[in-house]
Amino acid sequence: MSNPPFFHDASGCVRFSVMVGGHPVAASVRRETLRYRFHTSENADPLETFGLHVEEIDAAVRRRLACGSPAPVMLREYDLAVAT
Repeated sequence: MSNPPFFHDASGCVRFSVMVGGHPVAASVRRETLRYRFHTSENADPLETFGLHVEEIDAAVRRRLACGSPAPVMLREYDLAVAT
């Protein structure tokens, strides 16, 4: 079992883990990345935004890992771009 996601004030990131192959992989996503990708207000709670889109965010972490990114994974806006 992994730890619950939390907002880390000093870095401005939601830190979380994704279970991959039975092991937790550490990851993070900046508040601004969540805001820009999911079109929330500047005052939106990043943990709430994260929770509403956790499946998409977890999938982005798995894609990065599949492409060879080492852990911990720091998601960028590009990683969460809408597929066209």
